Amino acid sequence: MKIVAPILLFLFSVCTFAQDWKATYTDALASSSSEDKPIILVFAGSDWCAPCIKLDKTIWQSEEFKSYSKENFVIYKADFPRKKVNRLPEHLAEQNASLAERFNSKGHFPLVVVLNSEEQVLGKIGYEKVAPPEYIALLKNCLE
Repeated sequence: MKIVAPILLFLFSVCTFAQDWKATYTDALASSSSEDKPIILVFAGSDWCAPCIKLDKTIWQSEEFKSYSKENFVIYKADFPRKKVNRLPEHLAEQNASLAERFNSKGHFPLVVVLNSEEQVLGKIGYEKVAPPEYIALLKNCLE
């Protein structure tokens, strides 16, 4: 019983502070429409792309981005892992490939695409070596 309380506390804290990355693009699109928020669509190679990994660690995992995105964006990561152990389920891999054809035809990684709920591109950003507040400002510029 002594061990159950710390485990529950840990799980609660992880759930409370975790980002709400949508599981599918369809979920992101539905949330964007219902919440009237733009979508941040991130094209990443989570296990091979060094700038993608840096962007994840310095921006997406920052407290500044987490709190800002929770209130202002719907977020979805179209991941393209290469290692077998990180392989996506087939339906997600196909969905991400379709998204890449539509929004990342040149195959840039990382690429951050800001979309409205009607899937119109509002702006695109790559990796920038800046602090979270500056990156958030770049995202805000896409909305103007």
